[in-house]
Amino acid sequence: MVRRAGETVWIDGDRIVEAAPNDGEAAPKTLIDGRGLYLMRGLTDMHVHLWDQVELGAYLAHGVTQIRNLSGMPFHLRLAQEIESGAVVGPRLVTSGPILNSTGANFQIIHERVETADEARAAVHRQHAAGFRTLKVYSNLSREAYEAIRDEARELDMEIMGHSPEGRRGPGVPAQAPFDIAFEELLDDGFATFEHAETIVWHGLRNRRDLDAMRALAARLAASKAVVDPTLVAFYNLLRVAETKGEFVKGPDMQLLNPLVVAQEAPNYARWAAEDVETARADFAFYQAATLALHEAGVRLVAGSDSGIFANAPGVSLIDELDLMIDAGLTPAQALGAATTNAALTLEADDSGGLVRPGVRADLILLDADPTKDMSAMRRPVAVIAAGRLQDRAALDALLAAARAPDMTRTIANVSEGLKAQGGDPSAVLGP
Repeated sequence: MVRRAGETVWIDGDRIVEAAPNDGEAAPKTLIDGRGLYLMRGLTDMHVHLWDQVELGAYLAHGVTQIRNLSGMPFHLRLAQEIESGAVVGPRLVTSGPILNSTGANFQIIHERVETADEARAAVHRQHAAGFRTLKVYSNLSREAYEAIRDEARELDMEIMGHSPEGRRGPGVPAQAPFDIAFEELLDDGFATFEHAETIVWHGLRNRRDLDAMRALAARLAASKAVVDPTLVAFYNLLRVAETKGEFVKGPDMQLLNPLVVAQEAPNYARWAAEDVETARADFAFYQAATLALHEAGVRLVAGSDSGIFANAPGVSLIDELDLMIDAGLTPAQALGAATTNAALTLEADDSGGLVRPGVRADLILLDADPTKDMSAMRRPVAVIAAGRLQDRAALDALLAAARAPDMTRTIANVSEGLKAQGGDPSAVLGP
């Protein structure tokens, strides 16, 4: 994972062309002196919500050279091309389409609402025609809508991922009555990733804190070759708001969150500031135990932060996620592997394994300490190379500063366009 001393990594364009011991070859046009430093593959954040392009700098500043946006809008497709061409500086951007959901407890204004099989099929075709190739499904999807999405995805060679759909939620679910769609039904449906440890506990265990049952479920997930993105930091930040009675949202990292998000999340901040702390702590402890159970069962874990919503700041939240995975019982190398090796195997569909080797994208981080021994080095890289383009610490600091001042006119235009494209009402979020 971390390159050995005495080696040179040669980059041409956006690719690594050689990684080998020093042999006295002539120096390249641009030489980066890495003596005394540590080189590793850049990180991938597998679960983000991006609202404005200046937020990209906050990811790069923390060594994140690839992000997977999971609430797609038209601007994400354009921005991905601009990053690829070099017109915009940022991590490689891959994106799902708009979130597909049915009316229910977890429906949000930003979701694309589908209730029937016909509506679901039409939504899938719209997303495919727009250029999206990943469908994000959500908790409240009705059985008829979900099954139509799944079947159309297969026909169009699109992948599905997201929250595990539960079907329509009747009275007594989940403690007294089962879900309309059993969690196990989804295990052979070809999900690219299942998102959130707490969603798996809610749906797969009917919200029971039963570690033996979790281990049995983890074994079934492993047998199905499932990939899980625990996003522990998403619930941990809810807990931190509860523990501090809301003071956490006044911290400096919150300056990296888009102001539109902060305004929309105000009711949630108030709600979690009043939540019972001990219950939330117990829930979080179980989500960490569940994550370890998944890892020990052989489930491939990837690392995502759910940044860009609630109090999950872009960039730094992924480093928090890696720390929480280590606290759960993974080694530092295993946690870093979730954000490098496992992400590459999941997203890139090749055998690069997130390694620093010839032929792979030149997405690299230079650190002043070995991260397998000192994870704090991940919080302030010496330099980051994204698609072969160098950003030294001064450049990273400038990107971080810019990320604290998003263009609100552009943000509102992005969201307005997205809502209109999926048949929503922009005034519901942005005001008339």
